[in-house]
Amino acid sequence: MAGILLVEDDPSVRTALELALTRQGHSVTSYATGEEALDHIRSRRPEIAILDVMLPGIDGVEVCRRIRRLDQLPVILLTARGDDLDVVVGLEAGADDYVVKPVEPRVLDARIRAILRRAESAASDRIAFGDLMIDRGALKVTLANKEIHLTPTELRLLLELVRHPGQVLNRRYLLRVVWDHTHVADSRLVDACVQRVRAKIEPRPAEPVYIHTVRGFGYRFSPP
Repeated sequence: MAGILLVEDDPSVRTALELALTRQGHSVTSYATGEEALDHIRSRRPEIAILDVMLPGIDGVEVCRRIRRLDQLPVILLTARGDDLDVVVGLEAGADDYVVKPVEPRVLDARIRAILRRAESAASDRIAFGDLMIDRGALKVTLANKEIHLTPTELRLLLELVRHPGQVLNRRYLLRVVWDHTHVADSRLVDACVQRVRAKIEPRPAEPVYIHTVRGFGYRFSPP
């Protein structure tokens, strides 16, 4: 069971999703606005937030950005069908995943459980690559002795790349093992997440020294 924060301004959609997720065993708190959601997070942190992109006032993408300034709380965005701009902007804002409307509750539940599994999974050793230190047991990453805050999805991606140093991992593989997705169209999840991880661990993200792009194939972790 997960403590879920659901933010959806359409009352019928909000009620339907709340009922469906409750039936799946989750504890759901729902709101119609981003402002209410941010107030809730400040007073009582959920385990995961599900945000509709199109909200009155502060929209879902901006709520995600504000969450990321303070917290690595997992975030799923609900986007309109075919609205690729919402998806791209949302992923760049730090969302872990997205689900296209109309939402199939079983799909949403599967995405929730996959993200929570990422947050819980870890090995019990520490690995150092120069100034980059990864403590799998503590789920902690430091760079030059300064802690780097990664979301569960970002950490899972980094750990998967680190498990195969020098090896090229294609987007389809990363999509399957990190996100539990099989739809190749979701490969932009991988690209956006790699960009976010680079922004946090690379001295110069535009000239990466840890995570390298192999054009036409995928990504390779090759520390200097």
